[in-house]
Amino acid sequence: MKLWTLIAILVLTCEAPQAQSTYLGFDSNEYPGDANLKTLRQTFSYSGYWLNNPPGANRNTWVGHRAAVESAGLGFLVLFNGRLYAQLKSVTHATQLGKSDAQAAVASAQREGFPRSTIIFLDLEQGGRMLPEQKAYIYAWVDTVTAAEFRAGIYCSAIPNADDGNIITAVDIRDHAGKREIVYWAINDACPPAPGCALSEHPPSPTQSGVSFAEVWQFAQSPQRKDVAGHCTNYSRDGNCYPPGVPQAQGLHVDVNSATSPDPSHGRTR
Repeated sequence: MKLWTLIAILVLTCEAPQAQSTYLGFDSNEYPGDANLKTLRQTFSYSGYWLNNPPGANRNTWVGHRAAVESAGLGFLVLFNGRLYAQLKSVTHATQLGKSDAQAAVASAQREGFPRSTIIFLDLEQGGRMLPEQKAYIYAWVDTVTAAEFRAGIYCSAIPNADDGNIITAVDIRDHAGKREIVYWAINDACPPAPGCALSEHPPSPTQSGVSFAEVWQFAQSPQRKDVAGHCTNYSRDGNCYPPGVPQAQGLHVDVNSATSPDPSHGRTR
């Protein structure tokens, strides 16, 4: 092979874009139990981990299990359940709630043993264009988490809101965030682009969620949302997504995610 040909090949190889690795993970409102962690690790790289009561729950069963999750070889998606619009009342009240909720999230993360710089995702259950009270709450939360030397993330919709000019919540939040550094966990379980309850070793990139800057994509929820994900496949007959290796009789259904890291919150200590 001539020298110039070899050089050309090397240059093209160096300039060619490298495919980004993706990693499959799960999240669940209920802790799956210590006995199931090794089985889950055979399919998933990381697990959701709630710092406060999940949506609709009156207790948090994840408390005290961080070490067990890490020992099983799983990374983390650390979650804090945020407020609904009806709870915010006014911009002033929303700002105060954002600060106090962020302080509670940081305190819980520290009690659970998560290191500083762990990304804590604020779970926003309502989508569409964020109203002034919602933005005040979100950005106060982000600023307070960041000031405590943790990193702020947001779990929010990547689905265009047809009733509001097709606004995408993640884009709306980012467009008004100024210079704030926020990691985005996008939810879009509509097929397409979602693959349904698909547990591939190489899941689709979060950029395919409809949010090009997303680092995590939740593409399947349990139970299947018929109004959004009605055309999706691979769900069980009862509409849930079950992990392999765990008997369905245990009722352990999960939401499924793709991420650019096997530890999306960077919450591991070893």
